[in-house]
Amino acid sequence: MDFNVRTQSVSTRDAVYAQLKEQILKLELAPGTPLSENETSVLFKVSRTPVRESFMRLAQEGLVQVLPQRGTFVSLIDTVLVEEARFMREQLERAVIRLACSSFPEEALMKLEKNLEQQAACVKAHDDKSMFELDEAFHRILFEGCNKSNIWAVMQQMNAHLNRSRMLRLVADHNWEELYEQHWSMAEAVKAQDGERAERLMTEHLNLNIADQALLKEKYPEYYK
Repeated sequence: MDFNVRTQSVSTRDAVYAQLKEQILKLELAPGTPLSENETSVLFKVSRTPVRESFMRLAQEGLVQVLPQRGTFVSLIDTVLVEEARFMREQLERAVIRLACSSFPEEALMKLEKNLEQQAACVKAHDDKSMFELDEAFHRILFEGCNKSNIWAVMQQMNAHLNRSRMLRLVADHNWEELYEQHWSMAEAVKAQDGERAERLMTEHLNLNIADQALLKEKYPEYYK
């Protein structure tokens, strides 16, 4: 009986953590938003324990900040961590897309094509949350097709601040045609097995974040450290 209770408790904690993290990454809980254990437990209809544990876990990941005598807040976006994650992604994704140009399964190519169809629909619909998810999925498919799923999973642990800035960019500017066209061109380079072009396109694609940061920080100064 105790084991079942413990299992249920862990499951509840993980569910609360996952939901809070998604809300933070998708800016539904904006940087600087105050967080309350009581209010969150009422909202999720759970006890305060899984909420407290989730806050602690999110704090360890840098998404939540606990300030003595002031309270708990969604952390501001740290441009240093954004750039560090972008640098890491650039090195790994350049290597992966070049590898994909040497060997990439037909099934994975079909997934890329389906993903691009869905991206085109999101561009027309201005659906920023779905566009973010499809952007992530496009890059994940490249890793999966190269049998590098574990590297993708590890990389995600450092992407929290970068992903929030990417989401903010989608919200701030609905002119996503360039983003879609870059993805389309990378898929075409993989199909053509043109490693040099694919790597160059990936570099240009990820370096957009450098220019975006200055503009976003100017437009949303309250979201940044």
